[in-house]
Amino acid sequence: MNRAPSRQTLPRAQLVADRAFAALSRFLHIEAVSGVVLLFAAAIALIWANSPAAASYHALWHAPLTLGIGPYVSAQSLHFWINDALMAVFFLVVGMEIRREIHEGALASLPLAALPLAAALGGVLVPALIYVALNTDPTTLRGWAVPTATDIAFAVGVLALLGRSIPGNVRVLLLALAIIDDIVAVLIIAVFYSGGLDFSGLLVAGLGIFMVLGLQRIGTGSAWAYVVPGAVLWLGLLQTGAHPTLAGVVLGLMTPVLPVRLRGEAPVTRVQRALHPWVAYAVMPLFALANAGVTLDGVDLASGSAQAVTLGVVLALVLGKPLGVLGASWLAVRLGLCRLPDGVTWSGVGLVGLLAGIGFTMSIFIATLAFDDAQLLGAAKLGVLLASLLAAVLGLSWGFLQAWRARRSAPLA
Repeated sequence: MNRAPSRQTLPRAQLVADRAFAALSRFLHIEAVSGVVLLFAAAIALIWANSPAAASYHALWHAPLTLGIGPYVSAQSLHFWINDALMAVFFLVVGMEIRREIHEGALASLPLAALPLAAALGGVLVPALIYVALNTDPTTLRGWAVPTATDIAFAVGVLALLGRSIPGNVRVLLLALAIIDDIVAVLIIAVFYSGGLDFSGLLVAGLGIFMVLGLQRIGTGSAWAYVVPGAVLWLGLLQTGAHPTLAGVVLGLMTPVLPVRLRGEAPVTRVQRALHPWVAYAVMPLFALANAGVTLDGVDLASGSAQAVTLGVVLALVLGKPLGVLGASWLAVRLGLCRLPDGVTWSGVGLVGLLAGIGFTMSIFIATLAFDDAQLLGAAKLGVLLASLLAAVLGLSWGFLQAWRARRSAPLA
């Protein structure tokens, strides 16, 4: 009887591929389930903010919370600690996912990354142009980046509802596109939504980075050892005027991709696997609960500015995303820069484009940075919620239609 080869006798390339696919499978499973959790959190926030208990909803997130040690204390609202501190952990996982994909995943080489890169850039530029065309006033123009983002958890969660009828490479394309979207979103936040820089804070941030490099140099593998340097980096970025959550991205990109010890697990894989469930099931739902509670009575869509913001976000996400993804992908293939992966048709690229219109977490996050005016912020959040719902429904409908056509055309056994 033939025996399956032991893992010790498998070629190194196959072992690397097996680990990569196992990590991808775990990632997709967590994202799919967390998409449902996010949906419930958003629904609770909406219901709560529009119920007779709406005052308690807003009072909760504006309640002061004091954190610190000894004389070093800071009193901020609960909303601040969630959006500016806890979301840094979300960005840490994003940074590590980007680092891992660049090392051995969908972004490891230009041929692999060409198609999702083109699709993602088209999915950023076209929605931004649509929004700008509808919002020429400087006060509403600040929200141009709101419809450029894609929510990985929601998008993958909706795709999971379509089951095995969707080819695996379509899932990989969506995941790669969403990761590149995250990279672009991080750059946008750093360049366009950070205040005037106080360069004295760079010294503090630099100290945090120096501490991280020092710990890596002496081979410290414990994630807990990096909490203090990470906090120093966060405080430094906060002092500079840059958004402090970018500290998470910096730390994620600095996480080693090679094992510290022989036969050990790479820190980028180990730490990401440990943090990912906490981010997916706690940080992101808490963010949704704190930010998705749009009081509908408080959004005056009769106002021209609010109307333009909501309409711009909805059209940009629902129409701009698929048009941008499809158009840029077609152009890249036409120019010979890349080709469609095995099992991926133009219908599959269209499905990816529709699901990329689910902006939710990152779009709402950018909206909170773009608008100080409560009316415009509410209009932007409403646009994101409506667009994400429409994109999910359209994506599901298109996916089920393609699956039905595939079953009809399949030869009978």
